[in-house]
Amino acid sequence: MKIRPIKTEQQYFQALEKLDEIFDAKENTPEGDEAEILSLLIDTFENEHYQIEAPDPIEAIRIRIEEMDLKQKDMVEIIGSKSKTSEVLNRKKRLTLDMIRNLQEKLNLSASVLITKYPINN
Repeated sequence: MKIRPIKTEQQYFQALEKLDEIFDAKENTPEGDEAEILSLLIDTFENEHYQIEAPDPIEAIRIRIEEMDLKQKDMVEIIGSKSKTSEVLNRKKRLTLDMIRNLQEKLNLSASVLITKYPINN
């Protein structure tokens, strides 16, 4: 096993190829250890070079609605009335503290994501 830090795109792609080859290796074997270390190195490189920003609150809600196979009408009991739900999801009104608490509890969304500033459509 010859492992080195990943410093370039070329090394990154080589590491991905190698990981693909040994991905299913059994734990506690030389190949399994190599796969585990490569995963950590690849993750570190990706975090430094391919950062993904968290979605804004409304996008996070929409993603969770889709993940949970919900409809906008299902959000009424969480956000409020049908019109309030529509206004929030269409970025006409901001989330209130009570809405954030409900969304955190019922959709398991992080409050830190929900309190992030986001644009409102006038």
